[in-house]
Amino acid sequence: MDLHVIGLLVENKPGVLNRVANLFSRRGYNIETISVGVTENPEISRMTITLKGDEDVLEQVIKQLNKQMDIIKVTELKENYVERGLALIKVNADDPNSRSEIIQIADIFRANVVDVGKKALTIEVTGDRTKIEAITDMLKEHGIKEIAQTGTVAMSRGRKSIGG
Repeated sequence: MDLHVIGLLVENKPGVLNRVANLFSRRGYNIETISVGVTENPEISRMTITLKGDEDVLEQVIKQLNKQMDIIKVTELKENYVERGLALIKVNADDPNSRSEIIQIADIFRANVVDVGKKALTIEVTGDRTKIEAITDMLKEHGIKEIAQTGTVAMSRGRKSIGG
């Protein structure tokens, strides 16, 4: 199944996120990631949703989203867009050698060590899904204790915008 990225402009008012999530739930579609934040206009929020499915699923989701009164605009981001996510990854680091290796991995991915404990390091990494997956794979050999990730945020490159 393909992973699709959908950008939405919605009215910035209570309950909109719940109505969008319920729409997916009622149809039996799983949201892979979701992120929401206010735009340059405080009355409008931007949502970025990722979901897996074929073209028929995507078409149905977009049709259903367009029927919602609180949704101003729905756009699939197919190509020529920028996406980012943030992950915090806590890794076992009991001995000095593993600490050194973990820090080298973080440097390679331009990630930051944001917390140092006696037995663990916490790495902060931002990037697209492939970058976060790649550093996670590299850190697995040291023993990942915990991962926290944000949803994807995305927008078109250049002058094109979701609003027109």
